[in-house]
Amino acid sequence: MADDKDVLRDVWFGRIPTCFALYQDEVTEKEAEPFYLLLPRVSYLTLVTDKVKKHFLKAVKPEDVEEMWFEYEGTPLKWHYPIGVLFDLHALNTALPWSITVHFKNFPERDLLHCLSNSVIEAHFMSCIKEADALKHKSQVINDMQKKDHKQLWMGLQNDNERERERERERERERGRERGREGGREGREGGRDYDSMIE
Repeated sequence: MADDKDVLRDVWFGRIPTCFALYQDEVTEKEAEPFYLLLPRVSYLTLVTDKVKKHFLKAVKPEDVEEMWFEYEGTPLKWHYPIGVLFDLHALNTALPWSITVHFKNFPERDLLHCLSNSVIEAHFMSCIKEADALKHKSQVINDMQKKDHKQLWMGLQNDNERERERERERERERGRERGREGGREGREGGRDYDSMIE
C-alpha cells in the first residue's frame, strides 16, 4: 500500500503533459500550431493558460475573441475543478499528451460558469480549502492560519509551487538527517505544515 506521503507528493507535484489545439472553425487569420504544456494537477486551467491564450490569439481575429474556454472530446471543462480532477474524470485512460481544444467563441453558458478574473479563482480555492478543513479538522487548521498564510498558500498554487517544492525537498532531507541522528525518531521542524491539512 502506498504511503500517505507518496500519495501527497504525487498529487501536489504531479504533472499532466497536455496538447492545446485551437478549434478549427475559429481559425481565421493563420493556421495555429498546437501548444504543449506540463500542467500541474493541483492548479486550475484558467491559472496556467495565459501562454496558451497568447499563442492562439495570433490565429484569431480580435473581433472574434470572447471568453476563452476549453473542451475535451466535446465536453466543456469546468474551470473550478482542479486540473488533476478534470483529467481523472475525462481522460484517465487515454494516451498522453492530453488533447484539449481551445475556444474563443460560443461560450457554453449552460455548462460552464464564467471566470472573469483570478480573484474569482482565489475565492473559490479558499472556499474549497475551508470546506475540506471543516470536514477533516473542524476548521482548526484554517482558523489557526493568519491572512498572510492564506496568501502564501494561494501564491504557492499560483506560482506552480516551485518554492514550496524546494522547501519540501529540504524538509525531507532534514527529516532524513534527523532520523539518522536520533535512531529513527522523526524530528519536527518549526513553521506551518500545510500538508497536514490534507492528511
